[in-house]
Amino acid sequence: MERISLWMSRFQFAGYDLYHFVACFFLFSIIGWMVESAYMSLCNRKLTNRGFMTGPFCPIYGFGATLGYIFLHPFAHNIIALYIVGALLATLFEYLVAKLMMKLFGEVWWDYNDKFCNYKGVICLESTLAWGLYAVIIISFLFEKVIGFVDRYPRAWVLKTIALILTMAVIDFGYHFAMSVKIKEETREGLYEKKEEIIDFCHRLIGR
Repeated sequence: MERISLWMSRFQFAGYDLYHFVACFFLFSIIGWMVESAYMSLCNRKLTNRGFMTGPFCPIYGFGATLGYIFLHPFAHNIIALYIVGALLATLFEYLVAKLMMKLFGEVWWDYNDKFCNYKGVICLESTLAWGLYAVIIISFLFEKVIGFVDRYPRAWVLKTIALILTMAVIDFGYHFAMSVKIKEETREGLYEKKEEIIDFCHRLIGR
């Protein structure tokens, strides 16, 4: 683990090395899952898992927080600029993730069609305004706190924990990805069979 830690320390971004960003990615993936699942559970009045996987892990928040810090930290001392740029970049990121999910899974795991001023159900004004607020909170306050939390523990211990979480997440994601593909194939086969039945029925109807 020491060699890995030394190797990661060579790469510096926005004042922190790769080790800190990897650790923050995993922590924000968990924090994001907790916050969104709690919010949706309150809205739905029942326990709701907002992640694609079974475990408490939502990578979009990890990527959003770490990449957001790299690109937005120059605006940390200008709250208005941070809010506007953060809202726009996060909305663009959300849209690109939705496009990627459509290609990989044939579906998007959120739906804004019932929201005011939405675009194809994947981005909306409400989420854009919320992303700006999240950007201010994360860049101005939370990111530094998470870095401080990570630095409380030995790097070797943190890296071992990350390796364990990563292994579990890969297995979890692989299982659900395979199930998603299987369901999609079964649905496609079912639709094909229905199509054949309808065509056959039409032929018989015309024949009469």
